Amino acid sequence: MKDKNFLDTVMDFEQQLESMQQQFRELKAVVAHTMEEHHALQLENHHLRARLDELHEVVPEVTTAVDPVKLEKAAMDIGEGYDNLARLYHEGYHVCHVHFGSSRKGDDCLFCLSFLNKQN
Repeated sequence: MKDKNFLDTVMDFEQQLESMQQQFRELKAVVAHTMEEHHALQLENHHLRARLDELHEVVPEVTTAVDPVKLEKAAMDIGEGYDNLARLYHEGYHVCHVHFGSSRKGDDCLFCLSFLNKQN
């Protein structure tokens, strides 16, 4: 009788270990996904900062001397930004301030739609 109790304890311990191993595999997958997402966001942040620096270089020139060609280029940049946001939205990402950059999972977002309509 004592051996059966010990065997039951060992089997329970084995089941707990298997459960913990499964949880560990799931945790590793979540960490890997999070790291990939983090890297992608860092890369996107780098590109956005570079683009912002480019725009900051253009803006002082426009304010010091009102050149119609430069104003038109700045207006085109705004239109290009709107187009990029609209493209991101149609690719399935939020562009609103509430959930910016997160996946929409196929559902329309009223905040995003409102934001995109204000841009027009």
